[in-house]
Amino acid sequence: MCGLTTEEIAQAFLTAAPTLAQRIVRAKAKIRDAKIPYRVPSQADLPERLDSVLRVIYLVFNEGYAASAGAALTRHDLSGEAIRLTRLLVELLPEPEAIGLLALMLLHESRRAARASPTGDLILLEDQDRSLWNRDLIAGGRALVERALASRRIGPYTLQAAISAVHAGAPSAGATDWAQIVGLYDVLARVEPSPVIELNRAVAVAMRDGPEAGLALIDAILARGELADYRLAHAARADLCRRLGKTAEARGSYERALGLTRGEPERRFLQRRLAELEKREQR
Repeated sequence: MCGLTTEEIAQAFLTAAPTLAQRIVRAKAKIRDAKIPYRVPSQADLPERLDSVLRVIYLVFNEGYAASAGAALTRHDLSGEAIRLTRLLVELLPEPEAIGLLALMLLHESRRAARASPTGDLILLEDQDRSLWNRDLIAGGRALVERALASRRIGPYTLQAAISAVHAGAPSAGATDWAQIVGLYDVLARVEPSPVIELNRAVAVAMRDGPEAGLALIDAILARGELADYRLAHAARADLCRRLGKTAEARGSYERALGLTRGEPERRFLQRRLAELEKREQR
């Protein structure tokens, strides 16, 4: 319904594509055999269904914000449609988490122009030209964050939006309030425990306390096996090892990340990192 392939959905759920395909087949069979009709839910039914709707919309946005495969880093058609749907949802059902999700999307989208070079190469957050960030989207996103927080019904999307708002308010990467970001991740990890959230928190801890502290956390996460096939976990570990001068470990993690990456801009970025490590070893 949202235009995503089985492979793209599987990537979002950290699941093998064949496994997800089987789940979809079983779900369709259940609907068919039980003769479950398509019915627009009543107004009373909407709140309990909101979480599933938000998850699907966010899945679509994430695939648009960082395409899991292909030649382009982003897919504006998907992220734009996700924002349109969420705006409509907020008009129809202005629940705090719907508002928080819209805020999160706008704050992420504000960085689109700075995330890739003119040749389509990936630019990390710390290296982005912040003058290219869309100030109107930032203002709109931050206003929505404040609105969602004021409700006192704070969920995971609102917390993630608050983290993005801290990034948006920093004039430079060096001026980012990493202590506040770690604190928000602490709350987020309690509200919605997830290995990916733990990974993001570990990266923030590395920025606050140094790469050694972040590396210990990432190694502990990877040791559990939940993110063994998650490319961003290995890429994050590689970067921390690189910063610590652990060249051999960095190379191994970059190679692991590269093997799991299907998007061409990300692949080129990882290949450049590997080439830089090779040069460092030759000195």
